[in-house]
Amino acid sequence: MTLPFQVLLTLLLTMALALPVRAEQALPVSTNLPARFSVTGVAADDVLNIRAAPDPAAPILAELPPDATGVEVIALSDDGAWALLPRPEGQGWASTRFLALDDDPAAIPFPLRCLGTEPFWSVELREDGATWEAPDEPARPLRPLGHAQTPDAFVLAYDDGGQTRDVTVMRRECSDGMSDRPYGFAALIWNRGEEVQSGCCLLLPR
Repeated sequence: MTLPFQVLLTLLLTMALALPVRAEQALPVSTNLPARFSVTGVAADDVLNIRAAPDPAAPILAELPPDATGVEVIALSDDGAWALLPRPEGQGWASTRFLALDDDPAAIPFPLRCLGTEPFWSVELREDGATWEAPDEPARPLRPLGHAQTPDAFVLAYDDGGQTRDVTVMRRECSDGMSDRPYGFAALIWNRGEEVQSGCCLLLPR
């Protein structure tokens, strides 16, 4: 039986807020993490280094160009001087001196992609709707029905062929169980009132 959206919304938000949320050092701007940032204050002929640890002497893993935008930051060092950036197979650290916030801290940070394993699935969340994909199923659009949010979680309801699919996204550490890439969002997907699947989410470029 499919629960009414209002009941499900209350249930999922209660679950989200009951989960442990990672303590994060605030940046010198009002924001919630994860969020997108731009590189700033780096000379046009220079780069922003991504290091193996929050230390200016740590090995360099990668570089960001001086005009990079949409850089996902998922956490900060204890002193707020370093930002934790996910990488395809791991993580790295960049100085917050050279990062400026792109996202509106009060808004849901669309677009996002949430991913799950066993079974594999993905859903791309946008302001105007969503797209659901799973093995042996054609990708299909989901029509937005409504949303609610708190500083630590948000719930989005979609019409999926006449039935409701609800997505709860929480600001907390998440692992896909297959790689060393860290995620700053965890997701619960209530599939047509029949089952709940879990996964992780990442920010997509705007």
